[in-house]
Amino acid sequence: MRPPYPPPPERSAELRRRFAEEARSERPDLSTLCLLVGAEADGALDEAGLDAAQMELDRLAGRVPFRPGGSMAWATALHHLLGVQDGFRGFPADYQRLESSLLHEVLRRRRGLPILLSVVWMEVARRAGAPVYGVALPGHFVVGFGPQEQQVLVDPFDGGRVLGVGDAELLVAGATGAALDPSMLSPADPLDVVLRILNNIRAWAAARPERSDVSLWAVELSLLLPSHPARLRYERAQLLVQRGDFVEGAVELEEYAELIDAVDEGAAERVRGQARSARAMLN
Repeated sequence: MRPPYPPPPERSAELRRRFAEEARSERPDLSTLCLLVGAEADGALDEAGLDAAQMELDRLAGRVPFRPGGSMAWATALHHLLGVQDGFRGFPADYQRLESSLLHEVLRRRRGLPILLSVVWMEVARRAGAPVYGVALPGHFVVGFGPQEQQVLVDPFDGGRVLGVGDAELLVAGATGAALDPSMLSPADPLDVVLRILNNIRAWAAARPERSDVSLWAVELSLLLPSHPARLRYERAQLLVQRGDFVEGAVELEEYAELIDAVDEGAAERVRGQARSARAMLN
């Protein structure tokens, strides 16, 4: 197995308990949740490492000019600090690395996926007092500053370049072929950001069948979020069967079949057939 290596079971159980507790808190902390995802992926990330990552975000925030002004001034200040001076940005090759979805590694490498780089921008700017939030454009996460009527968008993957309306339209058209809808520019909920990060990790692992371990923990963390797609239970069941845990996988398939039986009897029966096939593998 290639690094990063997962933590031992006892450590994983503790991390998941803390992840679930934070996700269900009144105001979930985005950086904490992202770092707990990183610790679930990387057994080398201990408590000292978690603290060090938070302190690095604090250190970067301490270098932001004191309340530089309006939305554009905040965007420019963060671009100059993080994008120009510190070199945080992304490259196409970063999509091929699991580390690009792990906050502690993005802080170390100063490279990552758009959404993780956006988390760095958001967390540094928030600590510095900026009116900042994530903007979950289809296919490309960016960061917004200020109220919607004065909104300034930046692309952390491109070093924090300020985006005009035309730039945002091109990003959406390139990802979906559709037009930019104003609703796409609304602030993203922190838990939706975390789910999207976990979806990216699952997509990375799905292309690498030998890393079904990553697929499994990413699904299981997603299931700990207060709101998640029900189909993730089906995905977890399939992963369990794929990894040779036929009994638990079959039980999970049967429970999922019961869940969907009222809305799609045909699909439920097909899932029950998969459960029977999984149990037959024990013979």
